[in-house]
Amino acid sequence: MDILLVPTLLLVKTVVGLAIMTVVADVVLGWLLGANILGNNRFLFVLVDAISKLSNLMLNPIRRNIPCTVGMLDLSPVILILLLSFAENMVMRILIRLA
Repeated sequence: MDILLVPTLLLVKTVVGLAIMTVVADVVLGWLLGANILGNNRFLFVLVDAISKLSNLMLNPIRRNIPCTVGMLDLSPVILILLLSFAENMVMRILIRLA
C-alpha cells in the first residue's frame, strides 16, 4: 500500500490543481474578452471556448443549487475553488490514514 500512496497523492494534487487552473483561466479570459483586450485571434477563441466548456461542467451544478451572484459578480468560481481545496484535503488525509 505504501508504494502506491505517493503516486496517488500526486495524482489527486495534479487533478485538483488542473481543475483550479481551468476555473481561474476561464475567469481571467472572460474578463479579457469582456474588455476586448484579446483581439480577434481565431485560435484564441477556440481555446477560450474549450476552457469555458470545461469550467462550466464544474460550475453549473453550483450555479443551479446555490444563488451565488452579488450584483454582476459571480461567486461560483470562488465556491468551487474552496470545495475543490476542501475535497483535496479530505482525500489526502483519508489516503494517508489508510496507509
